[in-house]
Amino acid sequence: MSDKASAGAGNFFEDFQVGQEFRHATPRTLTEADAALNVGLYGSRFAVNSSDEFARAIGLPRAPLDDLLVFHVVIGKTVNDISLNAVANLGYAEFRWGVPVYPGDTLQARSTVLGLRENSNRASGVVWVRSTGTNQKGEMVLDYVRWVMVHKRDPRAEVAAPSAPKTAPSVAPADLIVPEGLRLGAWDDALAGSPHRWEDYRPGERIDHVSGITLEDSDHMFSTRLYQNTARVHFDAFQGKNTRFGRRLAYGGHIISVARALSFNGLANGFRLAAINAGSHVGPTFGGDTIYAWSEVLETAPLPGREDLGTLRMRLIAAKDCPCSAWPGKQADGKYHPAVVLDLDYWLLMPRRT
Repeated sequence: MSDKASAGAGNFFEDFQVGQEFRHATPRTLTEADAALNVGLYGSRFAVNSSDEFARAIGLPRAPLDDLLVFHVVIGKTVNDISLNAVANLGYAEFRWGVPVYPGDTLQARSTVLGLRENSNRASGVVWVRSTGTNQKGEMVLDYVRWVMVHKRDPRAEVAAPSAPKTAPSVAPADLIVPEGLRLGAWDDALAGSPHRWEDYRPGERIDHVSGITLEDSDHMFSTRLYQNTARVHFDAFQGKNTRFGRRLAYGGHIISVARALSFNGLANGFRLAAINAGSHVGPTFGGDTIYAWSEVLETAPLPGREDLGTLRMRLIAAKDCPCSAWPGKQADGKYHPAVVLDLDYWLLMPRRT
C-alpha cells in the first residue's frame, strides 16, 4: 500500500499518545438545507429551531440550528483521526454547548488525547479525547470529553502504561452558556407546544415520551454521510459481517437525536441542550429497531441573574423494541434492562414564569 493510500487507514490504538493533538480536516459550512435534512431525519419539532419569527421574539437573530446537528458535525470532523477504527463509542462527559450556530456558520474541530487504556484481550483499547468545535470567528460552539474503544493494528504491539483521566461528575449550572441576547418574556407556550414551564417539573418525576420511531438502515446511513462521519463500523456492511454483531452498527449520535425528538412529548418547552453530564451507549442499535424513550427529572436549578430562565437536569433513556411505560433502565442487579441502548444525563434550558 502506498503512503497516499495508507493515509486513509486512520489511527489504531497503538498510534495514540497522551498529549497528542489533532487539528481535524474539512471545515463545514452549515446551511438551511442542513436544518431541513435534520428535521427530515428525526422529526424534531422544537419551535426555536423551526421558526425564525419565534426565535426573533425571544431575542435571537433567527432560528439557530439544532444543538444536536452541531454535535453531529463536530464529532464527524473528529472521526477520521480518532474513531475511524472504532469498535464502539462508549461515553461522554464535561460536554457544553457554546454560542449558537446559524445557517452560514463554518465549523471546524480539534482534539487532544487525554488518556489511554489497553483492554485485557490486547486486541483493542480505550482512547479518551477532549474535542472542541469552533465557528469561523474562533468562538466555541461545543467542547467535550468522549471515550471510544479502538482496534489495535497488531495485538502484540506494546503500548504505554494505562492512564485514564478523571472527569467531572457533572457540569455546574453556573457554567452553562446562555445565548447572548436571549430574553424569554415573549415566550409563547401555545406555539411552542406545551403549557409546562420550569416550575412545573419536580425531581423524581418520570415522563413516558410515548411514541416510537423505527430506524431504517437508510436513515442512519444517510446521517453518517451527512455528517461526514467515516467510521467503518457504521457504513461498511461487508466488514460488518465479520464483527461480533454480524452487521453494521447504527451511529450512536443518531439514537440521541431520535430520543431527543421523541422527548418533545412532555418537554416541548425545553428549547436548548446546554450540557451533557454523562452519557453511555449501553447497547447496539441496528436498522429495523424501533426506538422509544422516557425521561426522569434529576434536578431543577435556577440560573444566576435570570428570572426568565431555569435549567432541568434530565436523564434520558432510549430502548429498542420496548415501549417505555414500564420505565426500562437499570435493574435491581445493577444491570440495564436488555432493551436499553442509551442513558444520557444532561442539562436542558427551559423558560420560567415571569
